[in-house]
Amino acid sequence: MNPIIDQLSRHRSIRKFQPRAIPRQSLEAFVRAGQCAATSSHVQAYSIIHVVNPENRARLAELAGGQPYIAECSDFLVFCADMKRPTEAAERAGADVVRGMTEQLLVASIDTALMAQNVAIAAESEGVGICYIGGIRNNPAEVSELLRLPEHVYPVFGMCLGYPDQDPEVKPRLPLPAILKEDYYQDARDAELVAEFDATMHRYYQVRTGGNKDSNWSEQLKPLFTSKLRPHMQSFLRDRGFGKQ
Repeated sequence: MNPIIDQLSRHRSIRKFQPRAIPRQSLEAFVRAGQCAATSSHVQAYSIIHVVNPENRARLAELAGGQPYIAECSDFLVFCADMKRPTEAAERAGADVVRGMTEQLLVASIDTALMAQNVAIAAESEGVGICYIGGIRNNPAEVSELLRLPEHVYPVFGMCLGYPDQDPEVKPRLPLPAILKEDYYQDARDAELVAEFDATMHRYYQVRTGGNKDSNWSEQLKPLFTSKLRPHMQSFLRDRGFGKQ
């Protein structure tokens, strides 16, 4: 494999960081690399809030479900889907704009995710560890108020960045045949492949925890599908001006 594929294959989430700051010029280089990601129709429907204020970092750690590494990492970024800037640009250019379309929500969310992954890859290429923080959506209204986000902008997730102070194992992924399907959707072997993967993940958890975690992939999924996960997001997004049509 070439060095880029090798680097991608070694991704881990880092949650313990050295007390060492990332140089500002490096952080800006990571964000510029993020801007080079594919973007639908060149809309670039994202904004990043670099949270520097320690009190705001501590508050975000609480709002995200008590994740202390948000406050402890070198830098914390909140990636926001932003349809305000492109919509207003089109309006100033003379367009009779339509707001609140579900497709606009999808475009902004996808643009933001693509951009963030480029930032992650750029950071990891320089020895910086990252951890995505989906817990930002636990309390999106409070997060939006704290960050002073306007209408048509919403926080998608956060990202911790810093020099790693841990060396976790790479977490296994599903077997390729489970996700790579030829010509049309085929699931005849999915149950078998998932069973194999469950065995792999059980071994991984046993080794990682010294035998203290007796679980697998399917077991870990249960909480996601036995309760309504973040049911507040639908009304929150509508209040933000997204997904009304």
